[in-house]
Amino acid sequence: MAKQMALVTASYDKDFDRCRLLCETLDRYVTGFEAHYILVAHRDVALFKQLASPKRIIVDERDLLPRWLWSMPDPKTWGKRQIWVSPFTKPLYGWHVQQLRRIAIAEHVDVDGFLFCDSDVAFMREFAANQLWHGDDIRLLRYDQAMLNPPTPPHRNWSDNAARIMGIKEHGQHDYIANVVSWRRDAVLAMCRHMEEKNGRSWVKVLGQTRDYSECILYGQYVDEIEKGRGHFHADWSICHVYWFGPAPDQAKFDAFMKDMRPDQVAIGLQSFMNMDSSTVKRIVGL
Repeated sequence: MAKQMALVTASYDKDFDRCRLLCETLDRYVTGFEAHYILVAHRDVALFKQLASPKRIIVDERDLLPRWLWSMPDPKTWGKRQIWVSPFTKPLYGWHVQQLRRIAIAEHVDVDGFLFCDSDVAFMREFAANQLWHGDDIRLLRYDQAMLNPPTPPHRNWSDNAARIMGIKEHGQHDYIANVVSWRRDAVLAMCRHMEEKNGRSWVKVLGQTRDYSECILYGQYVDEIEKGRGHFHADWSICHVYWFGPAPDQAKFDAFMKDMRPDQVAIGLQSFMNMDSSTVKRIVGL
């Protein structure tokens, strides 16, 4: 019997056009999932409702996170950015809270697994999300020994914090970060319980006090170090081919980028911080 999968995207207003492009490509190419959940701040719900459909559900973060965590205009940016505050956490920015939403969705959606897709992803080939399972094991992206290379400085810090939170004595050796990743629901719930047992408070408070974390590294280290890989098989390449850095590509650079795409990769990521407008992205990907 095929495993049930849900697609999940955490997004916000400035990524709306890119998220709409993701949805268009999902609808064109992706099957094998129950629903696509887009997780947004309360103030962005009305905007993202434009993308809702019978299989696409817009989720207000107020339905996922504790009511004691609330957003307000950040006085340091004269209100241009939002900040999330509470009596129990350090001040958090949007990228922190997006990660909290991705973890929290597991408590609200009863499926076997999740495929998380960032807003700046576009699918380019046909793909069935439930193919990420091999029997009862789900695919876990892991870049082996990447923390020994040395890694990008924030990744090392995120890995050290994950080890401390989980009560892991050894420094993490692997990296698990990508803009398309798959997780087991039961493993996410077990990870949250483990964080709470080790730290004596809710997992949201634990991460909110740490503030410097990666949900992908948290999950990967929990699975590998605490669960010893149970319920997962490892892969050292992403199903999404990513253009990470540098100026936005012109058509020639994009064509060269696409030539490097593996035949078994099904999506591309053009990082949103390159400030490519969605019409340019649609044109170069052929939509």
